Amino acid sequence: MTKHELIASLQNEVRIVVHLASKVDRSKLDYRPTAKQRSTIELLQYLSMMGPTYVQYIKTASKDASIWESAAAAAAKRDFDQTIAAIGAQHDSYASLLGDMTDADFRTESMAADGSTTTKGASLVNAVLCGCAAYRTQLFLYLKASGREELGTMNLWAGRDAPAA
Repeated sequence: MTKHELIASLQNEVRIVVHLASKVDRSKLDYRPTAKQRSTIELLQYLSMMGPTYVQYIKTASKDASIWESAAAAAAKRDFDQTIAAIGAQHDSYASLLGDMTDADFRTESMAADGSTTTKGASLVNAVLCGCAAYRTQLFLYLKASGREELGTMNLWAGRDAPAA
């Protein structure tokens, strides 16, 4: 995967999440499948900081937990509209965060979340891109479970409504 392909894939994730967020019934922002899972608003707040924060960690090889804690605290203070705006802003953030990385940077040794050795490029794909897709799918399932039964494959994978029959 090239840097430009990764950026485009992450920007596509942003587009799909913003589309799915447009389907949220604001009266159901507190929906959570079980007591110990995030609510819909908490999931969106997490999505508003997770990807770019992981990119910062991977890019800099930082082990400073305060970076994550600060981003999470800022996200938790956002209301729904601020959260969606923050997610939308990630489109440009990914381009600027990854834009100066070289092919050699992507091949630089890095530590994966499980402590194993990998490369920065593999971490960016496995932690950030795959994480975005996973949490996007979780958001889709929350929407379906909270009554948005009309949503389907096109919403989840293409980020748009299915054509009218």
